Amino acid sequence: MSSDDLRATRLEKANQLRQQGLTPYAYRWEVSHHTADLQTKYADLPAGEEVEVDVSVAGRVMARRVFGKLAFFTLQDETGPIQLYLDKKTIEASMSDDATAFERLKQLTDVGDILGARGTIKRTEKGELSVYVRYFEILTKSLLPLPDKWHGLTDVEKRYRQRYVDLIVNPEVRHTFRQRALITAAIRRFFDERGFLEIETPVLQTEAGGADARPFITHHNTLEMDLYLRIATELHLKRLVVGGFERVYEMGRIFRNEGISTRHNPEFTSIEVYQAYGDYHDMMTTVEELITTVAQTVLGTLQVNYQGQTVDLSPPWRRITMHEAVQEQTGIDFGQFTSLAEAKQAAKAAGLKEIEDCDSIGRLLNEAFEQTVEATLIQPTFITDYPVEISPLAKPHRSKPGLVERFELFIVGRETANGFSELTDPIDQRQRFEAQAARKAAGDLEAHDIDEDFVTALEYGLPPTVGMGMGIDRLVMLLCDCASIRDVIAFPLLKPEVSSGE
Repeated sequence: MSSDDLRATRLEKANQLRQQGLTPYAYRWEVSHHTADLQTKYADLPAGEEVEVDVSVAGRVMARRVFGKLAFFTLQDETGPIQLYLDKKTIEASMSDDATAFERLKQLTDVGDILGARGTIKRTEKGELSVYVRYFEILTKSLLPLPDKWHGLTDVEKRYRQRYVDLIVNPEVRHTFRQRALITAAIRRFFDERGFLEIETPVLQTEAGGADARPFITHHNTLEMDLYLRIATELHLKRLVVGGFERVYEMGRIFRNEGISTRHNPEFTSIEVYQAYGDYHDMMTTVEELITTVAQTVLGTLQVNYQGQTVDLSPPWRRITMHEAVQEQTGIDFGQFTSLAEAKQAAKAAGLKEIEDCDSIGRLLNEAFEQTVEATLIQPTFITDYPVEISPLAKPHRSKPGLVERFELFIVGRETANGFSELTDPIDQRQRFEAQAARKAAGDLEAHDIDEDFVTALEYGLPPTVGMGMGIDRLVMLLCDCASIRDVIAFPLLKPEVSSGE
């Protein structure tokens, strides 16, 4: 039977319910228990025993077996499944004013329908904990059938495109998003308990800034002006520190007009944290404490299995400079060079590719790191002391010319957090913004103009401050063992489906 025929058949069943004076789309149902609570509470109930306790459950029919005057449905709510034990004699006695109740159950229900059921608790002779149903209602008539073999679909995009079906039939997917909620709650609790205040900042901004990223552009009709969707929350949060808030953070959506991959989605969630009177050493300790606290709270362990690898989150984590990490992998000490040409010659000899566009030794160092080191950092590792050329908002290193006091945390070969001692010198900041604006004028789509208001804020005085940004999606990927960022975003951005006739 085609999908259109199946839908027509179910639609006819909905009409039959109406003809019987019933609604196929109920208004409410009183739920007394979730299925997981019942499974736990009556886990020790012996086979064949019944408990005369009234329970009321609701959920989706995931399977149905009908044997004459008996029927067994598998009902699934948010917490899991339970069996409905449906006996014609019992139902008709309890629903005596509805002589067709059991026949309606047999003839007009389908897998996918949402049912409410009331009854007692019984464990069958075969050992299946069940709600021994006295009364039921069809709460929502499903017009589309659930896929029979959803796990076997080769078109993985369909799982993301029809996430609601994915959630219905794959308990592990529901578990991932439940874990995500627990992770974000634990992160907020961690910072709240340490005196940080969450303050929301604008999504629509007149100047894009706070990161090297291409923004989305929109237009405000009344004001007749173009606006950017934020690519970071950094510059507004630092304005708050100028204003006197010493510990602030925000967890929220960020938008970057960039490519899509297993690690990148144009719309993602980040947390940025700013602490006055601290430096990047303090923030590395905070990040280490944050992730270990969240892992212990949500998973109950610091030994995380990710895609077949064991990641040990036990502190302390390794800290190594970018220069040292690159030298370990390539044998090249980029700190020895004063000539870019000589540095490029050494890089080519070491097998580095596509380095022609590197216009400074600092950018060449970063390229060497990305090509040779990044993928090797499986265990949590802080890479520190970055070139100033790629860190326009970070404070100059107090003892290493040409570098800034910046760290990035890498786990399973990808950046998980980025932080630095914040640049507080408004003159230095303006010069870096001017250099970035020159790059934009030269065609760099990820560079931005000078944010004059932010420079003005710095001129009022930003105290010594450390900041950090962390991708929530990547942290959830790690803790939930998900290979793709799409697995941890409920509704990832996808291209529209193209019909077969186009």
